[in-house]
Amino acid sequence: MQKVVLLLLSGLIGLTVSGCASVTAGPDTTEAEAQAAPVKEATEEAGGTAEVNYADFEPEVLYLLLGAEIAGQRGRFDVTLANYVQAAKLSRDEGITERAMRISQSLNADNAQRQLAKLWLEIDPASLEAHRVSAIQALRGNNLETALSHMEQIMDLGGDADFDSLAAMAGNLPPEQQQEMLTLYTRLAERHPDNPEIEYGIALLLKMTGEPNQGLERLNTLLEQHPNFQPAIILKGDLLYQTGRKMSALDYLLKNTRRFPQNRQMGTLYGRMLISEGEMRAAQDEFARLVRQFPDIPGLRLSHALVALENGELALARKELTQLISEGHHTDEAHYYLGRIADDEGKPKLAIGYYEQVEAGSHYFPALARASELRADAGQLDEALASIRRMRETHPEQGESFWLLEINLLMDRDLQQRALDSASQALDQYPDSIRIRYSRAMLLDALNRPADAEQDLRTLLEQDPQNAVALNALGYILTTRTDRLGEARSLIERALSLDPENPAILDSMGWVLYRQGDLSGAIDYLEQAYAAFPDPEVAAHYGEALWVSGQQTQARIIWKEGLAANPEHPLLLETIQRLTGTDDL
Repeated sequence: MQKVVLLLLSGLIGLTVSGCASVTAGPDTTEAEAQAAPVKEATEEAGGTAEVNYADFEPEVLYLLLGAEIAGQRGRFDVTLANYVQAAKLSRDEGITERAMRISQSLNADNAQRQLAKLWLEIDPASLEAHRVSAIQALRGNNLETALSHMEQIMDLGGDADFDSLAAMAGNLPPEQQQEMLTLYTRLAERHPDNPEIEYGIALLLKMTGEPNQGLERLNTLLEQHPNFQPAIILKGDLLYQTGRKMSALDYLLKNTRRFPQNRQMGTLYGRMLISEGEMRAAQDEFARLVRQFPDIPGLRLSHALVALENGELALARKELTQLISEGHHTDEAHYYLGRIADDEGKPKLAIGYYEQVEAGSHYFPALARASELRADAGQLDEALASIRRMRETHPEQGESFWLLEINLLMDRDLQQRALDSASQALDQYPDSIRIRYSRAMLLDALNRPADAEQDLRTLLEQDPQNAVALNALGYILTTRTDRLGEARSLIERALSLDPENPAILDSMGWVLYRQGDLSGAIDYLEQAYAAFPDPEVAAHYGEALWVSGQQTQARIIWKEGLAANPEHPLLLETIQRLTGTDDL
């Protein structure tokens, strides 16, 4: 009966079953052949296209396979996967199980992968792929010992156990499980003392667990025995840099990138380290080498363009960015930076054209914001606002961000009341938006409505009590607008405990101490704030504290520096006039 059913199905829709238990399209099919294409592909990969052999399947299994393929063609991949898993369990056929596993991996279906890996090992205990999947799934399930057991079995079966890759996956684990993984790897090393991947894994796990120096010691021993083991060379360069031996790291990677010019990861790490150290010319040379070596890797070309842009080589940057666009890679980033180049060259229309071609990603809103600013600068503020509002209607899921664009555009043009009106409308739609409420509080303060600003900030802090920016803003408003200095200081101290190096909070702390009469403490905080961020407002505060304390020459130096940065800053000018009686320093 089974064979009759199979022959009938084959005659009706041209589907046959090969000896490896995969379904493939017959020679006379048309639409059905297209429906069976994914399975045909699987069959060809298994080498089963030369001869049709009918497997001994139950009709139920066959119907599951047919339903799976048809569901896949209709985009119902959940049905495809469910049918294949069920067919694998019913048939216990290795070909179907392997196919089901590939589908489950493409869909990131962890539960299905676990079931199929278990079944596959029951069918074939020596399957390297089944052990590999079992190891990965055990790691994701935090069953570390089981994961390593499967990897060890792969090694015993003569396969590549990928201990280094498994250790790298531990980066997503919590610290206590990383420590457990380290213990298990150390035991593995005792059983397999000559395995470089295990030693590398230990060094990598030592890095993750906060022991980079111990990791370096393991790597040095490993590299004495295996001097060409490139993953260990890369990790050693990384750990040298992490432990503060930055020049040694750069020298080490320079030497080894020339020994192994085909190692893209090594070259990329070296290039990024050069950027971190401000060695922009050397970084550009390295990324130029990598682009020549790997011309088909778009990320390298983008890095080369951005370093060239940083070095002021605009023609080179433009050339690389334009090539990325022509090849269809990193187009949003490329359009954004081409906009930046045109912007810096004083070509606003060209810049707007580039900015408006940024369609997604992290550069989308900065590009839109800058295009809107350029339109407003050209006298087209209403057109810019209309464009933002149209996009807000088109993309309601990002409405909050579009409202902030509108509010900030109006604020930047000192249209405070219009900005406040927009902020209030936005809060009607997004009453829980911390960003919009904070913006409205700053607008209310600017419009001399400190009580209303305080109310918005207190509402915000009810939602987010640990918001250092809001705590500081409220403390500063109370410092400058009221006599509630004790309350203000308490708020600023809380903000400072949350973000101790923030220059704005340091400035607020210095100013509230100044208002309380603690000149020494005020100068200490204001000096820190000014050193970190020499803003004209900080210069006004710091200079005033110095002046009142008798250090008038130093105060004049600070004020002159502030005026050089912003000659028209109102607070700075008012402070100088009030204390010296003149605008001439």
